[in-house]
Amino acid sequence: MYTVKSVFEKEAREMRAVYCETLQQLARENDRIAVLDADLVGSSGTKPFFNEFPDRAIDCGIQENNMIGVAAGMSAAGMIPFAHSFGPFASRRCVDQIFISCAYAKLNVRIVGSDPGVTAAYNGGTHMPFEDMGALMSIPQITLLEPTDSVQLRWMIRQLEKEYGVYYIRMLRKNAVGVFEEGSDFELGKIARLKEGADVAIVCSGILVGEALKAAAALEAQGVSAAVLNAFTWKPLDAETLAEYAAKCGCVVTAENHNITGGLGAAVAASLARTRPVPVEMVGVNDEFGEVGTEDFLRKRFDLTADHIIRAAKAAIARK
Repeated sequence: MYTVKSVFEKEAREMRAVYCETLQQLARENDRIAVLDADLVGSSGTKPFFNEFPDRAIDCGIQENNMIGVAAGMSAAGMIPFAHSFGPFASRRCVDQIFISCAYAKLNVRIVGSDPGVTAAYNGGTHMPFEDMGALMSIPQITLLEPTDSVQLRWMIRQLEKEYGVYYIRMLRKNAVGVFEEGSDFELGKIARLKEGADVAIVCSGILVGEALKAAAALEAQGVSAAVLNAFTWKPLDAETLAEYAAKCGCVVTAENHNITGGLGAAVAASLARTRPVPVEMVGVNDEFGEVGTEDFLRKRFDLTADHIIRAAKAAIARK
C-alpha cells in the first residue's frame, strides 16, 4: 500500500543515486543483475556499481543500438540487464533492436531512458525526449514506466528484479518532488490514487504529478473537486480505474512531460473511447521539438504547469 505525503517538496537525494544504490543492493543478493551504459556512467550515477561489480558492468560506449543487443544477449544467457542512456538515445535510436532483439525474442531486458522531456534543460532539442514513450508504445508486450519520485523508483527497480519481459523506465536523474512516504508499495499496471474528487479526474505522470497536486489544491479553493491519479504505468494502462473515474467525474485531464501525440493523453483518450467516453483535455507538449533553457523556463514555454492544468480542468468541466 502507498501513502501520499502531506507536504510536497524536492527530495534531498537525486533519483540517479537511488537508482544506483538500489541496483547495488539487489546485485549483492542476486548475481544475475548487470548494468550497461552508453558512455554515460557519470551521468547515470552508476559509478559505484561499476566499482563494486566490475564483472557485471559494461560501458558500451556511444553505440546504444549495440548496447541493446548486448543486453539481449546477456538476457539470453540468464542475466537481468539494466541498460541506460539519455531518453532519446535509449528509445528512438534503438527501436528496431528493442523490437526484434528484445521483445520479439521474448527476452528479459530493462531499458532506462533518463532526463525525460524538459528535464533535459540545457542539453536542448536533440537530447530532449518528448517522444520516447510514443516511439515504444506500439511494440507488443513492452511495459512503459515513469516513476514519480525516489520512493516509487526504488520500489520499481526492486519489483523488476522479479518480473520477466521488456521494460522501459523513463527516469528523472536529479531531484524529484517527493510524493510518496518511504515504504510505499504499488502494483505494476495499476494507477495510484493520490486524491479523490468528483468534478474532474487529473491523470498525471512524472514531474507533472507535483503540478497536478498543486492544481487540485487550487481548484479545491475555488470549489472544484479534482481527483488526482498517478498513471506511472503508461503501458499497459489501467483501463478499469480510468473508466471508474470517468464515470464518477464526467471528464478527464491528462498531464505529461511528453508529446501528447502518442503519449499519455493519447493512450488515455483511446482507452476511454472504448470504455467510458467523456471529454478529455490534454496538458503536454503539442507536437513540438525541444529547446535549450532552464527547466522552469521550459515548463512555462511548453505549458507544463499547474496553471495550465487548472485551465484544462475548467475547459473539461465546461464540455460535460
